[in-house]
Amino acid sequence: MGDVTILLIQGQGIGVVSLEPALRKEGFAVNVFHTGAAALRSLDDHLPSIVVFDSSSMRSNGLRNCRRLRRRLPEVPIVHIRPSGAEEDRSAGADVYLAQPFTPRKLINRIHALLPAEQTAGDTLRAGAMRLHLSKRSVEIAGKGEHRLTPKLAHLLEQFILHPNETLSRRWLMETIWETAYLGDTRTLDVHIRWIRELIEDNPARPIWLITVRGEGYRFLVPAENDDNGLAESTATSPEHKSVNPANPRS
Repeated sequence: MGDVTILLIQGQGIGVVSLEPALRKEGFAVNVFHTGAAALRSLDDHLPSIVVFDSSSMRSNGLRNCRRLRRRLPEVPIVHIRPSGAEEDRSAGADVYLAQPFTPRKLINRIHALLPAEQTAGDTLRAGAMRLHLSKRSVEIAGKGEHRLTPKLAHLLEQFILHPNETLSRRWLMETIWETAYLGDTRTLDVHIRWIRELIEDNPARPIWLITVRGEGYRFLVPAENDDNGLAESTATSPEHKSVNPANPRS
């Protein structure tokens, strides 16, 4: 499960038992931060699959930082751990609340329950050497393995595969993926584009799949599987999905 990355926020106080070894033993990749502020800063560079916020190991209840994480990661599951006897406060915005004490296995079971559902038949889009599995929300590229996606990343990549070699405007992407026409701050879109590039490109700084069209938006080009210098039209077929005209997001 190396494609599942856990953002673990846990203090370093005396008597704190780290959750990291148990999570790594299960096969998860784990990024550990000891303050909420440090974890928030890390989001500019890495997208976690799940956040585990152990407020029981800190001096505060962690509610404020947990709410900030929820605002920054609206689609990423969050597990909030509180001290024994502390009242559960759902205003933290977490998906799962655990009170100490608990076994590592209980935490791991909760994490597994938050992972995307397994793939079902008939829901895979193909684009050259790329496969997008819709129901389990993962992308697979020959030679690069399979990686999990958040719902927004999966929806965004789906639209690009359904519109190969077309320029999709920033406005259309915001309206289609985030259901808003507000373009005052498109940083969210930019961050998601970067995360997709980190997953599918050999060199995200020099993308060959997902390129920027300056002043317009983004274009998804599909490198041919049998020609390193050429481009091939995407084969993007699914019985439950149809192409959408970028000029009309409601079609």
